[in-house]
Amino acid sequence: MFKIVEKSKLYFAVSAIVILIGIIGLVINNGFTLSVDFAGGLNMYVDMSAYVNKGNELDLEGIAKVVQDNTPENVQPSVLRSDANQVVIKTVSISDQTELDNMKKALLETYSLDETAILQIDNIDATVGKELSSQALTATLIASVLMLLYITIRFEFKTGISAIVCLLHDVLIMMSFYAVFKIPIDTNFIAAVLTIIGYSINNTIVVFDRIRENYSRAKRSPFADTVNKSIKQTLGRSINTSITTLLPIVMLCILGVSSIRQFALTIIVGLVAGTYSSVFLAGSTWAWLKGIQDNMKRKKIAKKA
Repeated sequence: MFKIVEKSKLYFAVSAIVILIGIIGLVINNGFTLSVDFAGGLNMYVDMSAYVNKGNELDLEGIAKVVQDNTPENVQPSVLRSDANQVVIKTVSISDQTELDNMKKALLETYSLDETAILQIDNIDATVGKELSSQALTATLIASVLMLLYITIRFEFKTGISAIVCLLHDVLIMMSFYAVFKIPIDTNFIAAVLTIIGYSINNTIVVFDRIRENYSRAKRSPFADTVNKSIKQTLGRSINTSITTLLPIVMLCILGVSSIRQFALTIIVGLVAGTYSSVFLAGSTWAWLKGIQDNMKRKKIAKKA
């Protein structure tokens, strides 16, 4: 017998362990690693075409070392490809113009570039990062509330709560991944979270829709059996959709530039978490909430009797 609801404690325990590992990683690493987008700092865009056209291979780690060797000790640069032959160097703010000039000079001399290779330098204030964080949180909350309203209208309030629990699970799994592996949180992470929220809620609604259809046909059957039957019926669809979505994302992760690769990796984690929650957690949460409601009704009837 296909029993998901009966084994729901096991599935929730697996998720809880992963999230707990993320919390431990967060404590060990002294919080999340924030990118320049949130913590503030300096972005320098450099065109490396002159160096690459001479037959040299673009070494991002080598560029980062040049920057680190010619800046104050607290500067920990990250270098990403922004185009085929262009890179973006992200560091903490360098307020001393002399230090900034020395870094630029070292880059130009090491890679035989002229001054026009420095395309753009942006200083990002930490205040901007706080505003960005606030806006991202607001966008996520608004999206969650609107989805809760929509699902409540289409199904019932319990299904809306179940869906929000699953979305919270997916976001926490993604955050745990970032905490454990010390991946800098940037705008790509926000974009990935919002993308996964949309993907996961779509999978979850498919499951809920089938549960509702089956329950309307057999209201006298135990609700847990209806949920198990519905998940079994939609399992193939959920797996096939996830695989077809994962294939191009995995290719982007393998073949894409650094900035795209990090985004793709986050999407992969979110897709796996979203598929897991829609299959193993969503229906079980609905069944659990419905069980609580039915017990309360029985108690009220017993008191009246």
